[in-house]
Parts: sequence; C-alpha cells; structure tokens
Amino acid sequence: MDPVSAEKARVRAVVHGAVQGVGFRYYVLSRARLLGVAGYVRNAPDGTVEVVAEGERGLLEQLLEAIERGPIGASVHSVERQWLAARGQYYRFEIRG
Repeated sequence: MDPVSAEKARVRAVVHGAVQGVGFRYYVLSRARLLGVAGYVRNAPDGTVEVVAEGERGLLEQLLEAIERGPIGASVHSVERQWLAARGQYYRFEIRG
C-alpha cells in the first residue's frame, strides 16, 4: 500500500445540495462503518451536512467519493473539504443532531 494513503488523517467535509431529509446521514454512516473510519455526520442549520472523519487517508478519500455521489434522492452540488491532522478522538462513526 502507498505510504501516503495509509497515513492517518482527519477530513472535515461540508456537503451542499439537497442533502437533508433524504437519508444522507444514514448513507454516510453506513459507508463510513464499512470503511472502518471514525467520526460523525450531522445536519447543519443552513441545510448542509457536515462530516468529520478520521482514518487512513486512502479510506477517507473513498468516503469522500461516496459522499459526492450521495444516496438515491439526494442531489450533491458541492463538497468543501478541509484536511487536518488526525487527533484520535473518535472510536466509531455516529450520527449527531
């Protein structure tokens, strides 16, 4: 495996589009758990969905690809990404709010 993709990282993503009320959080939850990354997903008051996840960078990139597609019924217009250093503060992936 490429050492860069195995490196631990954190990503914060803000998803814009028709992403609330369409099962988006449950879609992200299932993808994140399948990939084995930790963190959370939540609806924001402005209609976006926020995702914060930690794990191997390659796995986080796979999660971001799934987020860009979204579930049936969602319409993702854009995904803002912010890469950060992993802090190891999450032990599982969950839905908040």
